[in-house]
Amino acid sequence: MDKEENKHSTSASKSENNEQSSEKVVEEQKVSGDGVEKEDGVEKEEKLTPEEEVEALKDKLARTFAEMENQRRRFEKEKDDAYEYGGYSFAKEALNLLDNLERSKVALENDDKLKNTDALKIIVEHLNIIQNDMLSIFKKNNIEPIKSINEKLDPNLHQAMMEVEDDTKEPGTIVQEIQKGFMMKDRLLRPSLVGVSKKKTEESEKEN
Repeated sequence: MDKEENKHSTSASKSENNEQSSEKVVEEQKVSGDGVEKEDGVEKEEKLTPEEEVEALKDKLARTFAEMENQRRRFEKEKDDAYEYGGYSFAKEALNLLDNLERSKVALENDDKLKNTDALKIIVEHLNIIQNDMLSIFKKNNIEPIKSINEKLDPNLHQAMMEVEDDTKEPGTIVQEIQKGFMMKDRLLRPSLVGVSKKKTEESEKEN
């Protein structure tokens, strides 16, 4: 009987030890490597103090206000640009009308049948009136031609298409305007296409 009781006692002791060991493993598993307690594989967030929560809310509020202010400024800029440059695309297209008027005048003036005729003078006068009216309308809308002739070449305003030998001008001076450029306030509608001066070469001087 004593032997059987000892066996039962030993068995019960082993069972208790196993249970304690299992509980210890479970407790260890609840704590991750970085000290964050876990339950059923889900990390439990550390609770913030009331002061920390207030600071976190203040930070979120400040970020929200900053974002709202940035959006307001972007909206204001877009609104101002739309007001100031709303007709930019239309104005750029309308320049083609001026170009066509100028080409028409040149074509008529070079027509052998119309040269030195009263009909040609009347037609050119009417074309000039239309052209001046368009330039006046452009000016009222802050669209003005770029100064080119006798100006120094400015890559921001002019586009050099050719060089013209001319010792009377400093190199890089605009001596010919191929196509007139225009500005809309401080924004470039299109650059002036120009010819610029350059010094005569030695060969051309010898030929002369």
